[in-house]
Amino acid sequence: MNKLFYKTNLEKIVPYIPGKPIEEVKREMGLKSAVKLASNENPLGPSKCVLKAIETAAKGVNRYPDGGCFYLGNAVAGKLGVKRENIIFGNGSDEVIVFATRAFLVSLDEVIIASPTFLVYNLASLLEGAIVKSVPIKNFKYDLDAMAGAVTAKTKIIFLANPDNPTGSYISKKELEKFIEKIPKGVILFIDEAYYEFALGQDYPETLSLINREDKDIIIARTFSKAYGLAGLRIGYGLARPELITILNKVREPFNVNSIAQGAAIAALEDTAYVKKSVKLVSEEKERYYKFFDSLKIEYIKSKTNFILFRAGRKSIEIYKTLLSKGVITREMSHWGLEGFLRVT
Repeated sequence: MNKLFYKTNLEKIVPYIPGKPIEEVKREMGLKSAVKLASNENPLGPSKCVLKAIETAAKGVNRYPDGGCFYLGNAVAGKLGVKRENIIFGNGSDEVIVFATRAFLVSLDEVIIASPTFLVYNLASLLEGAIVKSVPIKNFKYDLDAMAGAVTAKTKIIFLANPDNPTGSYISKKELEKFIEKIPKGVILFIDEAYYEFALGQDYPETLSLINREDKDIIIARTFSKAYGLAGLRIGYGLARPELITILNKVREPFNVNSIAQGAAIAALEDTAYVKKSVKLVSEEKERYYKFFDSLKIEYIKSKTNFILFRAGRKSIEIYKTLLSKGVITREMSHWGLEGFLRVT
């Protein structure tokens, strides 16, 4: 029998393992209910405006969706004060990451990421045969000096998550500005802002002014999964200058964003009260967690996101399994290189 042929770079890839779904835990543990604190989802559920939009959009699912996301594109452009040609939509912001790696990487190109960070950067880059250079974090923050120092003539993409997943830390305006000036044109700086709604204020950087810089190559990614509560619909977008968006569109599959997601996202953008409520709830609950951890002298990382990373110690896996048996789904972090840590939404 002939050996099955596949891309050799797939040998380096370990498939992404998401947080356990509620229904799976209920089946496995014989439980009637469970609480999911593993995937940084919005506990409020979709807003009433979104549910109404979903009902309306569902009536047209016999038709292909708008491949160019015309109305959603106009809505996002108007909301952010950018031009429509600055925007590309993805099946979640994960797909925008894949657009970048598919469009700009060839075999043996170099990609720079932090370690640990969001796992999809590594997976998407390896799929294109790239060499991924992982720079260890320092005190649970990106070591930006070391990342800039890792740039070579072969570097094509640098991924930054701001705020970061899984640590919840963030890069300040001053830190980002300093870092950007060290990065040469021709290297894509991909800034993943999946959690930016939770980090606004203080010294968090405003990045929309960066996307049209001609002397740098910057892509921003954002999502409707977190603050907007649309994780199950898979809808995100990228922001960049038109030249880069044109290139990304060349690798975007047709009809990649379904019509229900488009309608729901338009409604979600208009419901600013819902987003404010979500951010307020997260802020209040984080303070409650902090007090709880402080009372038990448990080490944790102050977070600019909707999750908290904390040190559970040598028995972290045992604690994870015990919580799971009681229907509380957390994220065990050893596969991220964070032995002894758990993450909770």
